[in-house]
Amino acid sequence: MPNETGASTASTASTAGAVGSAAAGGRAAARGLLGQLLAQEPASPLGAIAFIQGAVSEIGDGMQAAVQRAREAGSTWAEVGQVLGITRQAAFQRFGRPVDPRTGQPMARSVPPGAAERGAALLADLVAGRWAEACRDFNEKVAQKLDAERLALMWTRLTGMIGRLERTGESLAYQAGDLTLVEIPLHFEAAERTARVTYDRDGKVAGLHLLPPGFT
Repeated sequence: MPNETGASTASTASTAGAVGSAAAGGRAAARGLLGQLLAQEPASPLGAIAFIQGAVSEIGDGMQAAVQRAREAGSTWAEVGQVLGITRQAAFQRFGRPVDPRTGQPMARSVPPGAAERGAALLADLVAGRWAEACRDFNEKVAQKLDAERLALMWTRLTGMIGRLERTGESLAYQAGDLTLVEIPLHFEAAERTARVTYDRDGKVAGLHLLPPGFT
């Protein structure tokens, strides 16, 4: 009788390998193409920034289309998020098309300018041990539960369990109703986490969590 568990594991490993190879191929192709284009255009350093920004915009449109095709082919949001290194909720918020059940109309997706950068700055303060600075934008409710001393203890306990933080991923900001969420992938010595900073309508921090893989 075939070993179904073994077959499933092999299939998952094969899929992961194919995805990894595709990602590596995409990076190599992008580097080559960008190098060729920059050798011809533009003439000035500022022009190069504008040129690359235009390319990034086009790639973003391509990513949206690729995710839509993957969803139509039956891929789950968890699978999409895994490829992108983000949670399934973040993948949905970034690429999904939620509809307001009250009106049947697409929901607004505008994110306050600078939200991703603010979340990254808070995390930088946390990593550097600037506990008071990390707490400065907490709203009243969060500040009552998580002051500088408790924040330091939380971070110390986490690094004691899974080691020092080795690198962070790209900050991603998205809307969830009236809240703005910023998620940042964290790669520690022995485990992965996702930092999620939640901002309320007033721009104050309404939540700060360090989530394990698969937590939505």
